[in-house]
Amino acid sequence: MGIPHLSRRSFLTAVSAGAAAVTAAPLLAACGDGGSGSDGKVTIEWMDIATTEPSKTLYPKIAKAYEAAHPNVKIKLTNLENEAFKSKMTALTASGKVPDIFVTWGGGVLKQQIDAGLVKDLTSSASGLLNTITPVSQKPYQFDGKTYAVPYDMGMVGFWYNKRHFDKAGIKAPPRTWAEFLDDVRKLKAAGVTPIALGGKDKWPGMYYWAYLAMRMGGMTAMQQAAKTNDFTGPAFVGAGRHLKELVDLQPFQAGFQNAGFDTPGGEAASVGAGKAAMELMGQWAPAVEKDASGKGLGDDEGWFPFPAVDGGQGVLTDVFGGGNGHALGKDAPKEAVDFLAFLVNTENEHELVSSGAFMPVVKGAESALADPGRKQVAEALGASTGFQLYLDQAFPPAVGQQVNDSVAALIGGKATPEQVAQQVTKAAKSQ
Repeated sequence: MGIPHLSRRSFLTAVSAGAAAVTAAPLLAACGDGGSGSDGKVTIEWMDIATTEPSKTLYPKIAKAYEAAHPNVKIKLTNLENEAFKSKMTALTASGKVPDIFVTWGGGVLKQQIDAGLVKDLTSSASGLLNTITPVSQKPYQFDGKTYAVPYDMGMVGFWYNKRHFDKAGIKAPPRTWAEFLDDVRKLKAAGVTPIALGGKDKWPGMYYWAYLAMRMGGMTAMQQAAKTNDFTGPAFVGAGRHLKELVDLQPFQAGFQNAGFDTPGGEAASVGAGKAAMELMGQWAPAVEKDASGKGLGDDEGWFPFPAVDGGQGVLTDVFGGGNGHALGKDAPKEAVDFLAFLVNTENEHELVSSGAFMPVVKGAESALADPGRKQVAEALGASTGFQLYLDQAFPPAVGQQVNDSVAALIGGKATPEQVAQQVTKAAKSQ
């Protein structure tokens, strides 16, 4: 984020991280105190990142519908902007108290919470629910044969682009190689179009480029080897930095990108949604956030293509980078929390979530609710994938993920070399 690393794979807001954290503090102080009262009433503390439409409206609606069907249950929902959420969860994890239900992108961050004994093993208690969900969407939350979260969204990162801008620049088809991509950036600039929007302030959007380039350079083998050895100084990662610098040297981003957030006014999503930039490298949630942030959205003018191959690289177009969004349960969460998660992705709610344009299907057979051509492409690419890499800022422990984001941001800002990025990430990984 990763949104979801919103994504990530994440539904974000223009509220600053500090303000969001302060606003939520009174409610979040009660984290871990959910459960049954002496009067038989059950309170479920739910902390999430649904701060933009449509999830901003859908989640409270679903929670209220559940409460209406279960009068003894009260769901207290708190939504935080992505970065504020990650900061808050880091603090809560350190305190030993987490919410009854909280969003997770899986990987090393979730593993750290599991190792601390803070997360419920859902393998048995939620087996009926998990059997209705696609196996691939459960992978980020599985460790040692056990499942620790229920997914509600699953997808991958790719380029979302404005077809009108590509036509204006004389680009006949999306690029399939990095060299073609750089040529297209030059064509867009020559046509007077800002090629790429980037939320540099949030850092994780820039990480996507470095991660994908490393995958295209070294293939899944390089990614797996780095995870095993905690060594990111190999040719794939240094090469990724060099290729990213090739892009940065073309000055492809919107003015002021280093101070722009992903979904803030004038930021990445708003720039693409308002037609001020030709494309962004983002997860499956991009069109919905573009529309929410800009008030417009591109509609039929929006297209999608996978991250290009690198000439001479070991990776292939079918190796994908991304992840999903899931909900984990705190160790003290009441049994009703599992029932609520089942309600969240029941047939009716799953169809509404997917058809809203903000979520990719996780329930078996829910693909039929996809109407947007770009999102169908994402689903098809994910289904045909030959390799899958979770967002790097989620795949590894928090300190490593943060170093990846910080170092890549420094490279994009001209304050670090490709070699320094690789060395800094390696140092952080080996210190864990």
